[in-house]
Amino acid sequence: MTNAADKIIVALDVPSKKQALGLVEQLHNEISFFKIGLQLFTAVGPDVVREVLGAGAKVFLDLKLYDIPNTVAHAVESAANLGVQMLTIHLSGGEAMVKAAVAARPKKMSILGVTVLTSLDETAIRALGISSTIEEQVSRLAKMGVAAGIDGLVVSPHEIEVLRPQFGHDIELVVPGIRPSWSETADQKRVMTPREALDAGADYLVIGRPIIAHSSPREAVAKIVAEIEG
Repeated sequence: MTNAADKIIVALDVPSKKQALGLVEQLHNEISFFKIGLQLFTAVGPDVVREVLGAGAKVFLDLKLYDIPNTVAHAVESAANLGVQMLTIHLSGGEAMVKAAVAARPKKMSILGVTVLTSLDETAIRALGISSTIEEQVSRLAKMGVAAGIDGLVVSPHEIEVLRPQFGHDIELVVPGIRPSWSETADQKRVMTPREALDAGADYLVIGRPIIAHSSPREAVAKIVAEIEG
């Protein structure tokens, strides 16, 4: 990647295809990668993926697949047929599920493992019956996923410095929970600024609300790029 904007994946966390494609149209000269998650995909289905790809952009399909191995494998095949570049699975689904997902994906598509959601803190994972710290749980799931063949991990910014030394640059680290210095953190518990996350070793930054909720998404992107470069 040659510039700061190439490290940004804009999260199209909007309820309609019209809004999503409007954002792509506004930003496609600056941003090449867009995330389509559960809200948009559930609302309008796979056609929005095709249309974003048709606009010349790349798609990170963030569905966090979590089911029996056979079902996940077929879902991976369906995502591959759409032509997406990245797809998420929940590593909590276990080794057999992860291996099934990896076996079903073509080489041109990356399978990314989700460890612990960035909205969870230590209190929240205790309530789920997990006695480990967040760092320990992330590391445990990440090791299993990498051993099973995933291409990358979706992690909180605060786990980058733990995971990068463990796995080097053999896997990509895709990092949500990014909040520019001028934006609110909202419901994200474990956040960093874009510059901090890149300095820690992130490969991609997933940024939604600071861009899509801004009165001028292009201006927001420009401010983030300036913050990264400055």
